[in-house]
Amino acid sequence: MIRALRYAILAILAVVLIVIALSNTQIVTLRLLPEETAGVLGFGWSLQVPLFVAIMAGVLLGLLIGFVWEWAREYRIRSRGAQEARKAKALERELGHLKQRHEGPQDDVLAVLERAPSAR
Repeated sequence: MIRALRYAILAILAVVLIVIALSNTQIVTLRLLPEETAGVLGFGWSLQVPLFVAIMAGVLLGLLIGFVWEWAREYRIRSRGAQEARKAKALERELGHLKQRHEGPQDDVLAVLERAPSAR
């Protein structure tokens, strides 16, 4: 059921993107600098593409910038998580060493309590 819903959403998205592409086929010129500035500096990069290519490239560039921004913003959270995981692993290792060192209870009362079934 979920797989069919996923395919339906992807199909709708594909149709929307195709409609946008077919309705925006005019050629536009993308320039790195305004014409006046390019004339003063002596160089100017420009590219002629269909409008839908410029639209889709803008959307993809925005998504990429957003993903990188979030990845960088969450660096502290990932770092703290890795630090806590290392700390937990060290504590588990220490607990294992302590259990090996104290294999059996030293007290008769503790031995009886360990053998008794839990009341939980």
